[in-house]
Amino acid sequence: MLRAAAVKILNDLGCTSSELSISIVGDRTIRVLNRDYLQKDRPTNVISFSMQEGEYGSIAPDLLGDVVISADTAAREAEDAGITAHERLVFLLLHGILHLTGYDHERSGDAEASRMEAKETEIFADLRLYGLT
Repeated sequence: MLRAAAVKILNDLGCTSSELSISIVGDRTIRVLNRDYLQKDRPTNVISFSMQEGEYGSIAPDLLGDVVISADTAAREAEDAGITAHERLVFLLLHGILHLTGYDHERSGDAEASRMEAKETEIFADLRLYGLT
C-alpha cells in the first residue's frame, strides 16, 4: 500500500518517471542516521536523502533519493493523534517526498513552510480520496 501511495504522490507532483527508495526502520537506526548526517542525536520520524544535490546530482536525473521512516516514532505519533499507523506512515512518506522535490519547512522561512503545508494538505486529501491512507 505504501508503494501505491508513493506512485500517486509522485504522479501528483508531476514526477511520473522518478524513482526513490523507501526504508522503514526502527528508532535505533533512524537515530544513528539523524546523528551521523544531521548532527541531531535523537530519533525522528522521517529523513530524506536527496540524490539531486551535490557534485553528482545530475548523473541520474530521475533518481530522487531515499525516504527513511521510523515505524516506532510513526506508531507513537499515530497513537497520540488518534489515527492509524498506516495513515501516519503515508503522511510521513508524503512529507519525505516533498523534501526530495524541493519543498522545505526548516530553512526557508514561514512562506515556504506554508507552501509545503498547503501541498501536504492537497495531496493527502487526494490520497484519502483514492483510499491510500
